[in-house]
Amino acid sequence: MSTVFTEGLDHDMDLWALGFGATWVQGMDTAAITAKFSLDPSTRTPCRLSEILDRNIDDGSVWVAEVGDWLCVVPGTYDDRSLPPLSANGGQAVGLTMDVNHTERFAYARDGRMVVSFDPLSPDERSGDDPHALDHLMEGLRFQLNDPYDPATPGGPEDLVEEDESISSTLTLIGRLTGTDIAADWFDAPHSCFRPASQR
Repeated sequence: MSTVFTEGLDHDMDLWALGFGATWVQGMDTAAITAKFSLDPSTRTPCRLSEILDRNIDDGSVWVAEVGDWLCVVPGTYDDRSLPPLSANGGQAVGLTMDVNHTERFAYARDGRMVVSFDPLSPDERSGDDPHALDHLMEGLRFQLNDPYDPATPGGPEDLVEEDESISSTLTLIGRLTGTDIAADWFDAPHSCFRPASQR
């Protein structure tokens, strides 16, 4: 699934190389999302994820896609200050970011508080109000839990989890959390994009 970010999205560069941020929000409709992200609802046009890089550079457009009763926003937002408010009043919000240095971060907020966040390559090092809240959803997924070259940890080099697999596992975790199938065909499907409210 992580190949969605690394293949076929642009002739020269991919989302991962340029930096990627997505936010999934439950508890808001499109009108509320456009208000939160300062988008102009009258500028709504069909858009594929593969187009959002050029559109975002040209006019600041943001991709908004429905996934079950959640909305996904790209580019999204993630930090300890901005994600929890998106989950206020009984809602939920999930953030996934990858930057040009291949530094990744997953975060989950619920009802206005940061529940758990971690680097998908080091999920044992978790922070948040309840670091183990998603353990039951992570069962069977392969993250880079241990260093197979470190004799102090179990496993061998054949057990090394590649970075792409860690990101695929993170997307599967998001799918389990949102109760939907975050699959390549969903990412490839046309959804919507909106320009910033100042770009009328």
